[in-house]
Amino acid sequence: MSGEPRFEGTARYIATADLGMAVNAALTLGRPLLIKGEPGTGKTQLALEVAQALQRPMFEWHVKSTSKAQQGLYEYDAVSRLRDSQLGEARVADIRNYIVRGKLWEAFESESPPVLLIDEIDKADIEFPNDLLRELDRMEFYVYETRELVRARHRPLIIITSNNEKELPDAFLRRCFFHYIRFPDAETMAKIVDVHHPRLKRELLAEALGAFYRVREMPGLRKKPSTSELLDWIKLLLAEDVPPEALRSDDPKRAIPPLYGALLKNEQDVHLFEQLLFLDRRGR
Repeated sequence: MSGEPRFEGTARYIATADLGMAVNAALTLGRPLLIKGEPGTGKTQLALEVAQALQRPMFEWHVKSTSKAQQGLYEYDAVSRLRDSQLGEARVADIRNYIVRGKLWEAFESESPPVLLIDEIDKADIEFPNDLLRELDRMEFYVYETRELVRARHRPLIIITSNNEKELPDAFLRRCFFHYIRFPDAETMAKIVDVHHPRLKRELLAEALGAFYRVREMPGLRKKPSTSELLDWIKLLLAEDVPPEALRSDDPKRAIPPLYGALLKNEQDVHLFEQLLFLDRRGR
């Protein structure tokens, strides 16, 4: 393993040492990497950046509430076959024409070691992870309609993301290497912002980060703003040429930050923020 490329982040993605270590541990162990963290902390983007950094082909399986594990393997399109048989199509004789390959099958067929993203696995039914245990363990599955065994040419690096919407089964967790992406501190966040806005003035960066973390630290918020929302907010501040002094907390005329709609996503949080700031200023 020592001679193989290792992931340490990319020019577009700031990875902490712990996160880089987790990716490389999953590569060494040949186990799926389960990534948890707040929405907007770069879990999905991690898989894309790992594939780019390691120069591996990328396959993406974005899970929905209606997704079934079988869809990642393959689906048999019986409706199309019935329609073709009624129309007298010659292709109906070969059932392979009606087997639709899933993302896991595509990754197994890759000519070079791939990265497979299984995104937001916790959106699906609780049985979804358990239904993939055998395939992820053995790197193979059986196609009953064609009586063939599909084996992975190369073991994929499987990156699985979860927003913690529901607990994942213990049997599934045992097979994964786990990493929780902690929300970036101000120093790391400054590096992330610099990647996206390299010419941002230091004074505006300092005031924007200060205002952003003040919003996040407000008790009782239903939805704390994420990294992606901070980047959107800074983009708007630049587009509207908002001066740094407009973001300072000691401005008595300003209840909430300008263009707050990029940070606060519901009226309850806006109202709460205004109330807390009002009480804070009365107490000074």
